Amino acid sequence: MFMSLIEKRRSIRRFKKRPVESEKIDILLEAALRSPSSRGLNPWHFVVVTNPTLLAKLSQAKQHGSSFLRNAPLGIVICGDRDKSDVWVEDCSIASIFIHLAATFLELGSCWIQIRERMHDKTTTAEAHVQDILHIPARLSVESIVAIGYPDEAKHPHKKEALPYETVHHDAYGRSYYHPQ
Repeated sequence: MFMSLIEKRRSIRRFKKRPVESEKIDILLEAALRSPSSRGLNPWHFVVVTNPTLLAKLSQAKQHGSSFLRNAPLGIVICGDRDKSDVWVEDCSIASIFIHLAATFLELGSCWIQIRERMHDKTTTAEAHVQDILHIPARLSVESIVAIGYPDEAKHPHKKEALPYETVHHDAYGRSYYHPQ
């Protein structure tokens, strides 16, 4: 069941004009809150955004790679407390992928929008843009936004033969480990 879930998960950037039910949002958040965290510190914070006006503003966080959020019915902003953990980036990234997998399980589409270390324009970071819109305190860093909704595009799983198995090594770099039959 797990392998079929990760095979099915693809980045979806087109969504139907249908809201995500609150019961499904609750499951997405539970999945995020159950994600592994170094030393159990749980440095993440999540901002659930369903307001279309806010989603439209957030869709302008970056010059490229965030515009599709405008048409998503749901965005979950993943933030990390730098003072709580030195590996907040990793913990927030793990929580983000748990959200992606839960979305796939719920027959929803999702796509990661990288915010950390990206620019909104020549003088403002994407993070500052998001923090300003959502009143996120400066002590929290914005890692990503996950756009979520009912898919309005279909993507087939990547074929197993097309996976980059050449990046897998055995006992030492450069020794091939596996080649699918």
